[in-house]
Amino acid sequence: MEHADLLKPEGFEEIEHTADWAYRVWGQSLAELFVRAAQGLYYLVGMQLAAEPQVVREIHLQGVDNESLLVAWLNELIYIHESENLGFEQIEILQLDGKTLYAKVTGSPTQQWLKDIKAATYHNLAIHSTETGFEATLVLDV
Repeated sequence: MEHADLLKPEGFEEIEHTADWAYRVWGQSLAELFVRAAQGLYYLVGMQLAAEPQVVREIHLQGVDNESLLVAWLNELIYIHESENLGFEQIEILQLDGKTLYAKVTGSPTQQWLKDIKAATYHNLAIHSTETGFEATLVLDV
């Protein structure tokens, strides 16, 4: 189970990409990698949240592997922002097993979102095991 506060920009870094927007994420566990991927997304777009009202959501996604779940996860967060103007500052991954992602997220309406993102992509996406955990490079279609 992983929980994070989005105010700490760690576990990710923006990297150069010719046409789109890319960033690298890492974590000691797959759950932490998914949390850091969300944090990186929110940090890069300059998201700022309103203080109230707070919203708690449960997100349940299916995939064929961890990479498809990671793309679905980020695209779900983008969709929730676009359709409901919500962002999440607290993320808790309750289940992540390669085919299922179940998360509890807490946030509020966004006051600021500086860059439009069409979608997270599969471009060169692979989650790699490292000596210290897991790592992936994500490309966002802008």
